[in-house]
This record gives sequence, structure tokens and C-alpha cells, in this order.
Amino acid sequence: MTSSSAPQTSPATPVDTLRIAVAQLNPTVGDVAGNADKVRAARDEAAGQGADLVVFSELFLSGYPPEDLVLKPAFQAACRAALEALAAESAAGPALLVGAPWVEDGHLHNGVFLLEGGRIAARRFKVDLPNYGVFDEKRVFLPGPLPGPIPFKGVRLGVPVCEDIWGPDVVECLAETGAELLIVPNGSPYRRSVYDERMNIGVARVVESGLPLLYVNQVGGQDELVFDGASFALNADRSLAMQFPGFAERVRTTEWVRFENGWKCLEAPFADRLEGDRADYAACVLGLKDYVNKNRFPGVVLGLSGGIDSALCAAMAVDALGADRVHCIMLPYRYTSPDSIADAADVAERLGVRYDTLPIGPAVEALEGVLAPLFAGRNRDVTEENLQSRVRGTLLMSVSNKFGAMVVTTGNKSEMSTGYATLYGDMNGGYNPIKDLYKTEVFRLSRLRNGWKPTGALGPDGIAIPDRLIDKPPTAELRENQTDQDSLPPYEMLDAILARLVEAETSVAQLVDEGFDAATVKRVERMLNLAEYKRRQAAPGVKVTTRNFGRDRRYPITNGFRDQG
Repeated sequence: MTSSSAPQTSPATPVDTLRIAVAQLNPTVGDVAGNADKVRAARDEAAGQGADLVVFSELFLSGYPPEDLVLKPAFQAACRAALEALAAESAAGPALLVGAPWVEDGHLHNGVFLLEGGRIAARRFKVDLPNYGVFDEKRVFLPGPLPGPIPFKGVRLGVPVCEDIWGPDVVECLAETGAELLIVPNGSPYRRSVYDERMNIGVARVVESGLPLLYVNQVGGQDELVFDGASFALNADRSLAMQFPGFAERVRTTEWVRFENGWKCLEAPFADRLEGDRADYAACVLGLKDYVNKNRFPGVVLGLSGGIDSALCAAMAVDALGADRVHCIMLPYRYTSPDSIADAADVAERLGVRYDTLPIGPAVEALEGVLAPLFAGRNRDVTEENLQSRVRGTLLMSVSNKFGAMVVTTGNKSEMSTGYATLYGDMNGGYNPIKDLYKTEVFRLSRLRNGWKPTGALGPDGIAIPDRLIDKPPTAELRENQTDQDSLPPYEMLDAILARLVEAETSVAQLVDEGFDAATVKRVERMLNLAEYKRRQAAPGVKVTTRNFGRDRRYPITNGFRDQG
């Protein structure tokens, strides 16, 4: 093996053309054998395209992020064995640049390996380990030394790994030690505006180093995270030389040619890239699809209430899995309006799903009867309202237990923020595709879905969520004439306040200075803090914003601080 830091020379004759295949694929964390088979399939596909080298995303063999699984010695050994087997197979066909965890001198590294000529020809270790937001790599990995380039067919390849390009040092070291082309394996998850951030970082490194850059990103869902792919290449003049689609697997070969002033990408695919609400919707669908499929659920079941949240979740589920794997159930009680019953049936018919009705009256009344001796002399209140929700949650979980389908929970970020949800009721479920969407965004994405759906989505074209359902006032229908605005500020105001409190940590005083009502801001801030215990027990869900509940925002449950403005 080569040194992980010193620049290398190669006896190979320099080439004037290099064909590099980009493998933008969807690994599964922990499925080492399955990920290795994906490497083999991509190698065969790239060989048919005449590739010299196939590049995979960060830690592809283990799947990314492996979290504390990577600390398990048996898992480390499995990854190493798979890597060595792939190396042995590299005598024929294109070479491979593959990421995997690696133990050296008793230390665990985030590594990338050149597999060529039947052996591990070179290895490099990630230097800058991210430790913010959703990342905590310093918890499990030791940083590697500053790397030198990897020789390949007479070309000196610089291989910074993901975070290594977010600062200048690693690329500067590679340029100074003779790198000619930067190839960057990434595990960069989706969030709004992240593509522009990646592009800006890539341009900065190209400008500083004078080297072209090939950015290879993972695609697919992994618990709360969704990786959007959107791999790209930049020439040394900062021109965009390649663009892969988002939220889709691809293996495509790019052609690089050496000129007197360096390497340039002359042949590469270009694809349209989803942005804005379309990217958010595609992320939610892919996150749900991979969570269900990678955890081997046969399908999903959800309560279809006649409201906007469950309707959007049902549409996303059908887009992700197909109508035959989605089971919707209406669970009416005496407060459920005829309009809600009609709207739920309408949505189910439009989506083509199995639809059943299970009236909850007998169960609610039986439980109230059991509790009556203890509650004697007390007025009805939110307790009885929550009882309805908990009956619904119990019934959905029972259907899940009997048939194996996972319950999709349907609470939005506005509800998760304020605690406008019932533990062991409407919060029951295995996964939530809209957990990181505020209520106003739920409305917006519902209207979007009625005129568009992602490429490859399995749901029907056209209107999936009728305008009548979108336009009516939101309500939990747990008492007569109830609307959400009885308990919450108007969603336009609420979401504007929450976005500042959650995403930006804006103070109460700042919000008041911006023109928000002081009493309303303090009330919302108080609800946000008090609901932390509920969020800790909520199902995981897709991250789309800059700061989701879970991996991004980890507040203490027991918390005596209140921002008094």
C-alpha cells in the first residue's frame, strides 16, 4: 500500500484522456454485502461505457452515516473483507475509488481506496471531520494526515473527502503536492439551499487551486436524512461541466482531456435539477420510500382524516410505494363532519388505495365508561379529546401489528413545534414524511402535487388533493365546531415566528422588534419549549429545513430557561 500522505510518483505513461464514471447510488447502512454488489454492478455498467475509473460516494461500503455501528469490530471486519474482495476482483475492468471505514494502528478512519490491478493500490483518510448539525464524525473517527495525490495511469488525482473541501487546507496541500484533478466523494444530505452552498464551496476550491473538480454525492434515504445526489463537475475556469439529476441513481461516464494548461471535462451528462418546493416534495417521497423498503415493510397504513396533512402524506406514500402498498383508514367519531368523511373518500379514490372505515365511537365510549368513576364531578376537557386520538392510534397500530404495514404518522412541523399533537395517539407511527414541513408549507406542497409529481413517482397524474380540502379551515375535530386557530395563532403568523425561533434561534426581543406581537411571541416560545418531551417520543421523519427536530436540534427536556424578551 501507498502512504496516506506523501505524494506519489508512477511509472505509468501519462494519458491524454481519462474516462471517469460517476456512480451516484443509494447504499444501505449496514448492508455491506448489498453495497458491495452495487459496486460490482456499477463497475460492469461503467465497463460497458469504456470507463477507466469508477468513483463512489463517501463510505459507500458501510453506507453513510454509519453512526455508532462503525464502532462495532465485527462490522469493521466485514467492511474490510468486502473491500479486499473487491480489490482482488479489480485485476480486470475499470479501477474503483471506493469509500469504507478502515482501522489502522488501532485507529478508525473514514477512508477512500483506489482498487486497481487486483489490489488496494492507494488509500487516503478524511482529514476534516464535521461535528455540527447532523454530523458527529469526531465521535467515531480519527482524522487522517494531510493527503498527497494518488497516482492513476500517470495522472495525479487529489481525493479530498466531503468536508475536506469546505475549508481550504486539504485542497491547498493537494495542489502544492502536484494534484492535477480533484475527485471528491461525498455524503452530503439534502436541505434547502444546500446545492448552492456546495457549488459555492466547489467554485472557491477551484479558484484557489486552479484545478478542475468532480463532486460525487450519495443519493437515497437514511432514517431522517435524504441524500439528493445532484453530483456535478467544474472545469478549472469554473464552468459547469457536468450535472447529475437529484433524487435518482445514475452511473454515467465523463471524459476528461489533458491540455497544456491542465485537465478539462469535454463529455459529460447534463440533467435538470429539482429546486425549491419540488425538491422538498421529492425528498419527502424518497425518504419515506427508502425507510419503508430498507426496513422491509410490505407497505404502510395511515389514518385519512379528511384533513390536509393526512391527504398529503397519503399522496406521498402512493408516489413512493404505489397504491397497492398503501392502506388508508377513516376513523370517524361524532365530531367528524360529513365534509371530512367525503373528502377522505375522495382522496382515497383519486389515489386508488384501499380505503376502510372504522368508527371509533364504541371504543371511546367504553373507555370513558371505565374512567367515569375516577372522573366523576370533573368537567370534560382535553382529556376526552385526547382519548379519541389515542383510540385512533391504537387501532392503526393494531392493523399494523396484524398485517405488518408500517403506520405513517402525519403531524407537521407547526404541530411538532407547539405540542399540538397527542402522545400515543396521532403521534403513533413509524415514520413521518412531513415532520419537517410547517403547516403553510403543507398547503403549498399540496397545491404543487396537484399539478406535478416527481419523475418516477408511482401515484396518479392530476389532482390528488381536492381544492375543497385545501381551502377549508384546519381542525382536529375533537369537539364541536373546533378549528386549529382556537388553540394556535393563525398559521401564517405561527410559522413565521417558529421559523425564526427554530431555524435561526431568534430572540423574543428581536421578533418583537421585527413587528410581531410580544404576547404572541412569548406564547409560541413557551409552547415550543414545553413540547420538547413530546418531540423526543415522535417518529423520525424527513429533514428538509436547515434545522430539523432530532439530529439538528437537541434541546434538554428538563429546561428552566425562558426567553422573557
